[in-house]
Formats: sequence, structure tokens, C-alpha cells
Amino acid sequence: MSTAVRPEDPENPEGHPSDDDDAAAAFAPEDGQEHEFGSDEPAEGSYQRFDCTGDAPEGFDEATEAARAAVEAGDCIVLPTDTVYGIGADAFSGDAVQRLLDAKVRGRDMPPPVLIGDPSLIRALATEVPDTARDLVAAHWPGPLTVICKIQPSLRMDLGDNEGTIALRVPDHELAREILRRTGPMAVSSANLSGKPAALTCDDAVDQLGDRVSVYLDGGELSATAGAPSTIVDFTQHAHGEVLRRGALSLEVLRATLPDLVDLTEPEPEPEPQPQPEADAEPADLQPETGVEVDVAAPEDGRAGAHALEVEPDDRPAAGA
Repeated sequence: MSTAVRPEDPENPEGHPSDDDDAAAAFAPEDGQEHEFGSDEPAEGSYQRFDCTGDAPEGFDEATEAARAAVEAGDCIVLPTDTVYGIGADAFSGDAVQRLLDAKVRGRDMPPPVLIGDPSLIRALATEVPDTARDLVAAHWPGPLTVICKIQPSLRMDLGDNEGTIALRVPDHELAREILRRTGPMAVSSANLSGKPAALTCDDAVDQLGDRVSVYLDGGELSATAGAPSTIVDFTQHAHGEVLRRGALSLEVLRATLPDLVDLTEPEPEPEPQPQPEADAEPADLQPETGVEVDVAAPEDGRAGAHALEVEPDDRPAAGA
């Protein structure tokens, strides 16, 4: 697989490009390689890869414009975020979102979240947003916080089986936000095959996704959250908010803004063991002091299938998972 060529010391006279060439090369696209899954022999490439670790504005514009054009064409791109690398597609194109899901080998039952470049867009994409949600995003956007709200019913978005919800996030990464400002809202999921580790480098993403992606933007190794994903908080059921996934933002940090935030990831406490009746206990005993007949406490229900009487886990769609 080819990797981006980064400029060496310009003082080296042997075969080295000029300073101007170095600045352009830092963001220049490279021909990728097609990866046939299950094969160790890649074919010649059909994707572009840009090294975005430099600071040349001309190259930056070229990379972001290539990403914008790919998204407009309905293709998938890979971009760095403040957590892990993400695979993105036009959120308003059902076909493009399906390509994203297909690239990850993921079903429609796990709809991707939508990344936006500006917090104000929450008003256009979500409805019935409680004040608690607005307070939380005001404190933590841009950042590793995903909020789930009810989707605006007038939107033409087919993100999968989201049951009328939308997961939104503003990443704390300048390149990602610049692309989002050019493309508009994008459906973005972690850039990996479903069930595989999230990509922390562009190479990780290329190895897993290959030519299922049109443009790769290499932002270097991501370490801001040590690979932790965004924390997901759902506001579609209760205004106080419910944590569906723990991530880079801790509960303590979130509860500094929302003290009543509920953590649904916390396991239920183990029930205290109940005393078992003696083997020879009769259905009723006489209380020796009074001679009054009293019922013996019935044992805990251990019948097969008794667990079916328990409250079933929340089966809301894992929007933003």
C-alpha cells in the first residue's frame, strides 16, 4: 500500500524537492490501491489519499475540495475526528448512507450518527430538543459528545432503522469541521469493519476499508481521547437525559451540567439473597407465644421462565452507536 510522502530536511541536496514542492507534496493526493478482501495481493488503486498533517493552505484546500466532491458524488470518505477516524457520506442521500453501511459490513439496525460543522444546525435537524440537551451541547460542543434527539419530520434522511431519532455531534477537529462546512451534514461512523477495532491512523482505515472509500484524509495518529469514542446521551425519552454509551466524556463531567443525568450503562445492583426455608418447614406454623397461625414466607420465585416477568431491556434503536 502506498503511503503519503512527507518532506524531509530541505537542506539535503540529494534528489530532494524544493521548499515549494515540499509544501505542495505535503497535501498532494496519492494513488491508492484496491484491496480485495480475503486476498493478500492488492490491485492498482482507485482511491485518493491526502497527507493533511502539514500546514500548507493550498494543499489543505485541495484535500477538502476532493473530499467535498466525493461526498457530492455519493461516495464515502475517511476523515480524522477528535476521537477516531470516521467514514462519512452525504446524510441526505440514502444510497450514500447505504454505501457507508455496506463498507462497514453493518446492518440498517445500527444507523450512523450525523456530524455537523456548527452547533446551531441542531435546530434544523432535530425537534423537541429540551433545554437540558441545549445546555449540555453548549458546554461540550465541539467535543466527544453525541446527543440523540427526535428528528425533524420534514427531513429527507434515510439513515437506517432510527425510528424517528437522529444522533448529532460537532467534532473538535478543525479539518473535520471545515469539510462539514463544505459538505453539509454527513453520516459518519467509525472507519472500521463492524466488530473490528476503530482506526486511530489512516493506515488502519485503509487496511480495513480499502477501495470502498473514495478519498482518505490522513491527519496523522489520533491520540486526543486514547481511542475512546464519544459519549452518547439520549434525550428522546426523558428530558433529564440518559447515557447509552460511556466514552471520552465521563459521567462526572456531564453531571456537572446535568446533575440528574441517568446512566443506563450501569448494571442493575445484585439483589440481596433471601433466606431459604428449612427443608422440613410446614406450610403454616403455630406461633408459640400466642398460638396464632401465621403464614411462612414464600420462597423467591425460581420457576423456569420467571425471568420473563422482569422488565425487558430498553429496545430503542442504537442510533449513533
